[in-house]
Amino acid sequence: MQTVSRLIEQFTPEHYQLSLDLQRLERTFSGTVTINGTATTDSGKITVHAKDLAIESVTLDGKEAQFTLGENDELTVQHADLHQGRHIIVFAFSGTITDTMHGLYPCYFEHEGTKKELLATQFESHHAREVFPCIDEPEAKATFDVILTTEQGITVLGNMPVKQQKVENERLVTVFGTTPRMSTYLVAWVAGELHRKTATTKRGVEVNVWATPAQSPESLDFALDIAHRTIDFFEEYFDTPYPLPKSDHVALPDFSSGAMENWGLITYREIALLADPATAGVSSRHYIATVIAHELSHQWFGNLVTMKWWDNLWLNESFAELMMFLAIDALHPEWNIWLDFATSESIMALRRDSLDGVQPVQLDVNHPDEISTLFDGAIVYAKGARLLRMCQHYIGDEAFQTGLKAYFAAYKYGNTVGDDLWNALAKASGKDVTRLMNTWISQSGYPVVSAALRDSELQLSQTQFFIGPHEPSTKLWPIPLNASDPSVPELLDSSSTAVPYSQNTPLRLNVGDSAHFISHYDDELLGRLMNEVKNGNLTPLDRVQLIHEQTLLARAGIISSAKLLPLLEAFKTETTEPVWDIISLAVGELKKFVETDDTAEQQLRQFAGRLARAQYEQLGWQPQEGEDETITKLRTTIAGLMIYSQDPEALATAKQLYNDMALEQLDPELRPLIIGAVVRHNGSDELINTLLDIYKTTPSSELQQDIASGLTSTKDPAVVKRLLDLIPDASVVRPQDAARWFVWLIRNREGKELAWRWVRDNWNWVEKTFGSDKSYDDYPRYAAGALTTRSQLEEYKTFFSPLQSEPALTRVIAIGIGEIEGRVELIERDSQNVRDALAKL
Repeated sequence: MQTVSRLIEQFTPEHYQLSLDLQRLERTFSGTVTINGTATTDSGKITVHAKDLAIESVTLDGKEAQFTLGENDELTVQHADLHQGRHIIVFAFSGTITDTMHGLYPCYFEHEGTKKELLATQFESHHAREVFPCIDEPEAKATFDVILTTEQGITVLGNMPVKQQKVENERLVTVFGTTPRMSTYLVAWVAGELHRKTATTKRGVEVNVWATPAQSPESLDFALDIAHRTIDFFEEYFDTPYPLPKSDHVALPDFSSGAMENWGLITYREIALLADPATAGVSSRHYIATVIAHELSHQWFGNLVTMKWWDNLWLNESFAELMMFLAIDALHPEWNIWLDFATSESIMALRRDSLDGVQPVQLDVNHPDEISTLFDGAIVYAKGARLLRMCQHYIGDEAFQTGLKAYFAAYKYGNTVGDDLWNALAKASGKDVTRLMNTWISQSGYPVVSAALRDSELQLSQTQFFIGPHEPSTKLWPIPLNASDPSVPELLDSSSTAVPYSQNTPLRLNVGDSAHFISHYDDELLGRLMNEVKNGNLTPLDRVQLIHEQTLLARAGIISSAKLLPLLEAFKTETTEPVWDIISLAVGELKKFVETDDTAEQQLRQFAGRLARAQYEQLGWQPQEGEDETITKLRTTIAGLMIYSQDPEALATAKQLYNDMALEQLDPELRPLIIGAVVRHNGSDELINTLLDIYKTTPSSELQQDIASGLTSTKDPAVVKRLLDLIPDASVVRPQDAARWFVWLIRNREGKELAWRWVRDNWNWVEKTFGSDKSYDDYPRYAAGALTTRSQLEEYKTFFSPLQSEPALTRVIAIGIGEIEGRVELIERDSQNVRDALAKL
């Protein structure tokens, strides 16, 4: 396997002068780039990155130079006069605009019956080299002057404000201001027909939200409000001004990721930025707010201060994930956003990080194709944020903020490694942050802390927590226990300890759910906690944490899955939306045990209906004027449980609402549930055709997502096959949405076998379409998350094992095999117990 060469070690770029002519209709581009920089060796050559570019000429210090193309996208320039010191290299080149959704690519939309396009860029992680020769590494920071030549009559956006625009030879020439020092992966532009809304921050930064004319002006308002207030928050919190004169936020019709933090020109999927008041629900607005805050935090974490290399990607993503919750909590405290953190980031991290072979937060990169595998949302984003939240709790909010201010002051416009941050936080807090945090980010997995009462002692021990097959582990962590009782030590950094303990009060570990571990209480301690549940003495966060930890312990075989049934019954009077999210999740955990037993499945459905009945009768289907947003979200969870229970009245109401209202008029929180219920229980060819027609023609990405969610709920194999056949058809399903359709269908019990067959039959299409994209490993990953039988396990091994030689898939396939093995073993171990328990309810 080829290893990554660090080209910054032999040439340091200082300034790029990039001039490009974008021929959209011809799907080509051409231009020149002048790189001023310093060679650090006397090797007689300089190597830069270039991929899929036709290099037409190279000059070095004004003289023609020779060049060769090598492996790993390397372009080497050779000249007798090339020596250590400053040089100017000029490349003339051309390339092709393709539909890969990285490099330079088109975005398609329709407006007033006319098909139109934008051109946009996506350079993270290492795709700038597909558009111009450069040192395409995060440490290779330089300033950039960019000139774009395009068709006339369009908007052209870049990292910096437009310095000058003029028409030459009937083409529009746009000159942008010089950027600050920045990494190549953050260079960006968008060119096409756009409209905007504008606001100004307290300090005078211009904030713009842009969309195609297919989107209503009103859909930009919510994002604009969040964006300019978030910049104000971060400027104050970091005590560091936003570094650029403007902040553009652009909704792209085609975009592989959720959003991208290009400096001064953040790009988004439309669903992650636009909130049309006519169709956007509470959950959508909350999602949009967090995405905007995540990307804006990157303007400091990642853009102003950047990791030296991709092994420290967490310095960007983990912090952005944490900071988005801090920002939105400050802007909208009534949202109780930290409960969302517990029901999203924490759950995602704990589930993924329990599998043997999963990557640690900080991971070495030894091959270019491995870079894309670093972007594991459950690890580098969610687990990393959880670890940083643990650090924040450990040293205190004030020291945490003081350390960040010092970090930005010391390293702005530069590059760092993790220890630079830990040292800043350690200095601010007086605590050994480096020792604590390096252990957590360098080790995969996390511990389960067992707590047991023995003869007036509390015995505590830690072992690595696994779900599924695993190698023996001797890992230890310094664990901030955050216990409810002060007699329990602050840290557990050995395999076990015992402390005198005679209290009869309930003991809770990890209060606030900030540390990355789970607790296994003995029967006595768990019984005390359950009494606290009955007496209403646990906070919503405590209750979320308790239920989820029990589901994890059941998954691992530490307790029987049948024990989840009485646990959930204790929560049937629950009234808090995040807790009901976990209850619904736990019910979902039980479904796999009854899929092949009609009687047991019906008993589980009835159990779910009994759990939700009281809340259902209180909430109904119609939102009340002025109700709390959490109640609006809770109604959907409760109605979903009633639909799963096949309650006749709930199904009839869903059908009636669908028939009585246009889709846009349905409560946006309930809309996907209503569509899914009607498709699943009343699905006709006419209904499917109608929904597909709306899907193809609506400009609303949120409505499209709701329809896709509903359609993929079908239990008709013919409809499943029809939907699967549509996935490769880009005129119906945009490539950015293909994985979502596949995931929903393979998670649908009636669609599982067909979807599993489809991904194997269409793997050549998957590889061709997504092989160079971050989403490539979604397909083996989500297939592994859905398969449940030994025969499917063997099929997974047979199909995917030969693909493990691909660096982008090596880890995800190995983890997938273990994940399926663990699920199959769990089903075989616990199915009868769960069925017996259901029969006794």
